[in-house]
Amino acid sequence: MSTQPIIKICGIKTPEILEAAIYAGADMVGFAHFPRSPRHVDIETIADLISQARGRVETCVLLVNPDNSAVAEIAALGPDWLQLHGPETPHRVEAIRAEAGISIMKALPVGSTEDLAQLPAFLDVADRILLDAKPPKGADRPGGLGVPFDWSLLKALDPAIAFMLSGGLTPDTVAEAIQRVQPFGIDVSSGVETAPGEKDARLIAAFIRNARMAAAA
Repeated sequence: MSTQPIIKICGIKTPEILEAAIYAGADMVGFAHFPRSPRHVDIETIADLISQARGRVETCVLLVNPDNSAVAEIAALGPDWLQLHGPETPHRVEAIRAEAGISIMKALPVGSTEDLAQLPAFLDVADRILLDAKPPKGADRPGGLGVPFDWSLLKALDPAIAFMLSGGLTPDTVAEAIQRVQPFGIDVSSGVETAPGEKDARLIAAFIRNARMAAAA
């Protein structure tokens, strides 16, 4: 690959892990504001983490189907990105972007070719697309489940569409993902954890190192 993919470490909860991600060379860091997630952090903590990261790494706050008050509350903290990880429609994504005045990353769950058919409708209303593994039926949250999807489905996509890849990536699989899929960026959460919500600095460093080596090969 000629260009290095954007690397995002998502689901960060502590100042120590934020420092580890920055030190290891992450391009973006993500904070989840979604109570059902083991990676959930409250508004006060997100405010502190954004302040710690400002000017050093891009920040992104993950929300799931937020109402206007939640959007306004997060936007006031000044993150670089809002990540919408719920069933938001293109119209709702456009409205949130207008309300927040912040770049929007829209996550789309992929489990079949049909799931990719919705992607073009989001290209004009989101600033970046994140393709994640579709959760199994009955799952209580839309992401961070540690399972990859069938990357061969992406061969049907228009190669001009830039997207970030998520879903079950680990330090052991990220090189193959970059070489096979050649995404604009990669996003990891559970793949650098020792238990749900518990990030590991060594796994983060290994993930970023392996990704950079694969992209440079």
